Amino acid sequence: MSDLPIIDLKPLLDGTPAGLEKVAADIGKAARNIGFFYVQNHGIEENLMIAIFAASKAFFALPDSEKMLLTKDFFKTNRGYVPMKGEHLDPGKPSDLKEAFNIGLDLDPTDPRILKGEPFRAANQWPNLPSWKETLLAYFDAVWALGRVLHQAIATDLGTDKNYFENKLDAPMATLRLLHYPPQPARAETGQIGAGTHTDYGNLTILLPDDVGGLEVQQRDGKWIKAPTLEGAFVCNIGDCLMRWTNDTYVSTPHRVVNTGGRERYSIAFFLDPNPDAEVACLKSCQREDRPALYPPISGADYLKRKLDASYEQVRDSSASST
Repeated sequence: MSDLPIIDLKPLLDGTPAGLEKVAADIGKAARNIGFFYVQNHGIEENLMIAIFAASKAFFALPDSEKMLLTKDFFKTNRGYVPMKGEHLDPGKPSDLKEAFNIGLDLDPTDPRILKGEPFRAANQWPNLPSWKETLLAYFDAVWALGRVLHQAIATDLGTDKNYFENKLDAPMATLRLLHYPPQPARAETGQIGAGTHTDYGNLTILLPDDVGGLEVQQRDGKWIKAPTLEGAFVCNIGDCLMRWTNDTYVSTPHRVVNTGGRERYSIAFFLDPNPDAEVACLKSCQREDRPALYPPISGADYLKRKLDASYEQVRDSSASST
């Protein structure tokens, strides 16, 4: 069993006002405290969840030479392959012991948003694997829809119109990320873990972990707790952008991945960031006379760029110095 809250989404998906209020209250309580929660009865088909794991394993089994062909302009577009140890989430520790592959909103290379240079708009890169693209896009669309429904509950809890976030998430800078973690050496010897301590950058993360486990969440008292896999459930957490939007009413919680189980670990993360031009400004309902807005307004694109630049700066500088 987990120490994190477990939220049943059936009342929300039933579409009744009472169901919306119930789930809104449950999410709001979790978001104000630990910032993490599981969701069950979320409406995403089991077959699609099985298929996305199969697609992930097929990709990471490719030779490194094939995967490296998909690294083009990664730092500019946030699309494509991140090689093993290619990310550094905790600057005080060694690079992360993982590899990853990212896609975003699927756009044709001739899309006007790409041609105009809109931030974080780019064509996805695809490996030559049968039915692979179709599986990833089906999963992307399913969790994107789930994220928007969850934002109806979030908006309700925050005292604003349930559709407040809808036009800020209808063309998002969302990222679907496949992750592969090899078994890690003993931390006492290397200090290297699967994913260093970090918070997520966007509004909401929807994570599908395999049964290996390894996710750990830091409580307010500094203690680390394990977040075991619950069959059929997603792990959701609040990101930095939504924390800013709510004037720190919601909390974005540090977490890490420690893969000491002696097995390969796979997880599928969906990071729901807002539209590039969405104005991230403290909600009026989250401000009081004794607690005015803590942050100035910023666009979604500018906020994400700041976060990604900080994350990849050391790795990018290292790569540049070796060429």
